[in-house]
Order: sequence, then structure tokens, then C-alpha cells
Amino acid sequence: MKNLKTQFLLVALAIAWFAATSSAQQQRIFDWLPANDETVRLDPANYHTGRTYHPNAVGQRNHVDIKAQKPVTIFMTPEADWNQALQHPETIGNLRQVCLREHVVDTTYVCELPVEPMTLIIRDERFSPETPVFAGLGAVLNTIDATQNNTAHAVSTGIAAVLNSARQSSSSRTFKDPNDVHIQYYRWDCAQNCIQPEFRWMEQVKEKYQLTSFLKVYGGFQPDHDGEQVSIKIKSPVPMVVAMLPSQIADQLHSQPDALETALQKNSCQQRGVQSLQFECTFNLADGPQSLIVAPEAGEKVPHKKAEIEMLAWRCVENCQLLQTAKE
Repeated sequence: MKNLKTQFLLVALAIAWFAATSSAQQQRIFDWLPANDETVRLDPANYHTGRTYHPNAVGQRNHVDIKAQKPVTIFMTPEADWNQALQHPETIGNLRQVCLREHVVDTTYVCELPVEPMTLIIRDERFSPETPVFAGLGAVLNTIDATQNNTAHAVSTGIAAVLNSARQSSSSRTFKDPNDVHIQYYRWDCAQNCIQPEFRWMEQVKEKYQLTSFLKVYGGFQPDHDGEQVSIKIKSPVPMVVAMLPSQIADQLHSQPDALETALQKNSCQQRGVQSLQFECTFNLADGPQSLIVAPEAGEKVPHKKAEIEMLAWRCVENCQLLQTAKE
């Protein structure tokens, strides 16, 4: 349970300070980028099975460019229903047609998808007196996967699923009145500023110690970028003073404990009289080395018990040179 709480804390802190850290760099820009494409040949009343999408949330969309030599109808239908129609072509007229577009020769097809597997279907609109219900499936002439930059390769499907379930080989198939349709798929992906500095909450201090009336100093923290966040957590049986001070000042407090109040007067990263609290502070490179100080508040009776102190820093762990580039 303790580990679970720690993980929840780290996630919550990362979300809370994401906006602050991202302001120091250019935001990632997302757009529709070309994915694979294919060219399909259809005879009158032929159908083509396009890509199947698997949306996992409301509001997700597809994005497809379609160019046809002759008008086609485009729609999305549940994957399971389409597979059933291929087995029983006489039922194809009962398919649910989502985002129906008719008489298309050149379009960018966008559809907000239901949260279920949906298949893109393209149908040649021309009438076929030979098979008035379902003429069959078109043949894929070639496909190109833009993400892998492969050369085009022939893919022969050539399945002519007609009402009597007769099948013919793609190698012997001829088209009476071919309608070539080009389908360009897109993916939603990062288009600009894709490589970004990566940050992680790093443990700087974590100790459970026996309380004394003396000031405790944890030094050695140096901000590694402007706007760096630190998160400090204290748990104590008595009210405590907790603060981050410049290390040069904090080091002097051992020999001059009376100077603590003066040092805290102009310091914004501090909490007074706290027993159980978590708080955050921000530092820049110009602030220089910092030290965490903790001590019981003056006048408090110190019991023979322990206090817990923890400090995390939101540190750059990868692509950190981009922080300097953004600053320039």
C-alpha cells in the first residue's frame, strides 16, 4: 500500500507541474501524417474492404484521402457485421452504414467512430445487372506502407464472392469496366518538435531521524534548469519549520542559529509550524546551490520521537540540451 501511495504521489506531481516545465520548451505539434496507401480496381457494384479501426474512446476519428475514376460510396460498418456479410452476401443490404458518403470521386473522408471495431467499405456505385445484390470484391493492385518506405508490391486478392458463392482466381480475373480507386490512409502523430526534454521526479532527500532541538541541514541541491520544481514532505510529532535556503546561508546557521529568523524573512520557500504537510517550490539556475533545513519551532518541547522528511526534484533525464536551445 505504501508503494502504491508513493506511485500515486509521483504521478500527481508530474501532472501538476507539466504545464510549468513545458513552458520552457516548444510544444509538440500533432497532425495527420501519411501512412500506408493502396490502389484498388473495382468493376460495377464491387466492394472493397479497407482498413479496420479499433477506437477505444468516444470522439476518435479516421482520416483518409480517396480518389476514384468513377463515383463510389464510402461508409464505415462494424467489423463483425462485414465479416458476416462476406459469408452471406444476400445480407449486405442490411449493413449498418456509419458516416455514409455517396457519389465520391475525390474527397478527404473523416468519420467520428463508435467505440467498436469499424471497417472502411468502398462500393462502386455503377449498376451491375448480372449480380444486382453483390457483385463481389475488387482487386488490390498495390499497397505502399509509408511508415516503412517499402517499394510497392502486388497483392492479388481477386475474390469474386457472388450470390452463388462461386469463386474465381485473381490471376484469371479480367475487368469489364475497371474503376481504379486510390486510398491514402493517415495516422495522427507528432509532426513538429517531437524530440523533447524528458523529466522525472528524482529523490533528493529521504530520512526518518530522531528529533532534536538542533537545526538539520540537507545540502547539495543545484537546479539543473529554470523553473525546476521541488516537492517537500514533512511528518513530525511537533510543529516544524521547513525551508529551502541558499546553501551559503544555510551552512552559516550551524554556527549562528539565531540568524535563522533573519534568513527566513526574505525567503518564499518555507513553511512554519507544520507537522504533516507536502508543498512545492520553484528554482532557477541563477538561484545557485540550495539546502533544505528542518527544525522544531522555537519553544517547542522535543519528544523522544522521530520525524520524517522527503524531498523530490523534477529533473531533466534525457534530451536536456534542448532546454538550453529553447532558452537561447
